[in-house]
Amino acid sequence: MLTVDFNKLNLRPGTTVLDAGCGSGRHLRGLAGIPGVKYFGIDTKQEDLDKAASSLNEIPGVEADNCQIQKADIRQLPFADAFFDCVICSEVLEHIPEHGQALSELVRVLKPEGALVISVPRYFPERICWFLSRAYRNEEGGHVRIYKKDEIPNMLKGHGFKCWKINYKHALHSPYWWLKCLVGHKNEENLLVKYYKKFLEWDIMSKPFWVRSVEELFNPVMGKSIVFYFRKG
Repeated sequence: MLTVDFNKLNLRPGTTVLDAGCGSGRHLRGLAGIPGVKYFGIDTKQEDLDKAASSLNEIPGVEADNCQIQKADIRQLPFADAFFDCVICSEVLEHIPEHGQALSELVRVLKPEGALVISVPRYFPERICWFLSRAYRNEEGGHVRIYKKDEIPNMLKGHGFKCWKINYKHALHSPYWWLKCLVGHKNEENLLVKYYKKFLEWDIMSKPFWVRSVEELFNPVMGKSIVFYFRKG
């Protein structure tokens, strides 16, 4: 389930891409399918990095030399200034109290004219989750803030960035999280939660056209994630 649309980024052979906060590697697996792209993944959780590396090894034809995965903190990236052509940061900033410091690091390692893609939970669906469940909003390591639509673009204006595209994604996931917040956000035994999760997993694996079409229709209304595409300079 990709949040970032790589087709919008025109990634060519030799392009260097950072996935900052790569988790278990969902976007790294997408980058692995683009010929000649050199991609880097960082995260603070070694367990997730191990899963990412393992899943990439299972993809036929992946060039090991084009991929580098390492443990690192987004607030202090171990890369030189202007190192990457493209930086992705998907569903990470909402977890970080020092989000300004993290954004400054993403800006620092990006080349002039480079592309920066940031996704965070959308205000309206996330606000419903916070309203429904105190435990959800107070979970350790969870979301520490809800972003309004103009907040991240305004933070990056001072760094010379222009937002040229905004997308909304994962509308079908919003009701799932609302349901979980209603019954207990860690309650995996509820029958509605179980069956909705199976439906989402089936959709991710099978990608039926009619379900994809329904989600695209509802994304502008209740997409769980908002995705910003920026250009530096």
